[in-house]
Amino acid sequence: MRINNSTKADIKEIFRLYKIATDFQKTRFTVHWPEFELELVENEINEKRQWKLEIDGRIACVWATTFDDPQIWEERNSDPSVYIHRIATNPDFRGQNLVAEIVNWAKDYAANNGKRFIRMDTVGDNTKLIAYYGKCGFEYLGQLKLRNSEGLPAHYDNATVSLFEIRLK
Repeated sequence: MRINNSTKADIKEIFRLYKIATDFQKTRFTVHWPEFELELVENEINEKRQWKLEIDGRIACVWATTFDDPQIWEERNSDPSVYIHRIATNPDFRGQNLVAEIVNWAKDYAANNGKRFIRMDTVGDNTKLIAYYGKCGFEYLGQLKLRNSEGLPAHYDNATVSLFEIRLK
């Protein structure tokens, strides 16, 4: 198992995984990911904020990070944090606790970058996902109605998000 930055050569697979995740979301939830812009992913790759976890040379999952997320985290954005977004898992690797692997990686990544928190959000009140993130070490902080979603992907429009964090020691 290896975690590295995604490259432009990975873009086709990243979008394939996003489509699979979105199609799954559509079968279970009223809110689902929109079709993300190519420019968004290219910028994340160029800024070394798009990641991949590989198993046996295959991409098992992808995600993006940022150190700044003011529209979602509002006044808490000033806390030194790494924010994780858009985890998408290859169906061939489901059930392998990959979010727990991402958490282990994120603890080192956050510490190496002077951050004290690892944070995530999900749109809505998905009780199964809330429980799963709890098993992966996240504290559920509750829900927040977004005040300003301008510039965020479409699924955040007029959304209520569930917030999660891990406080590093």
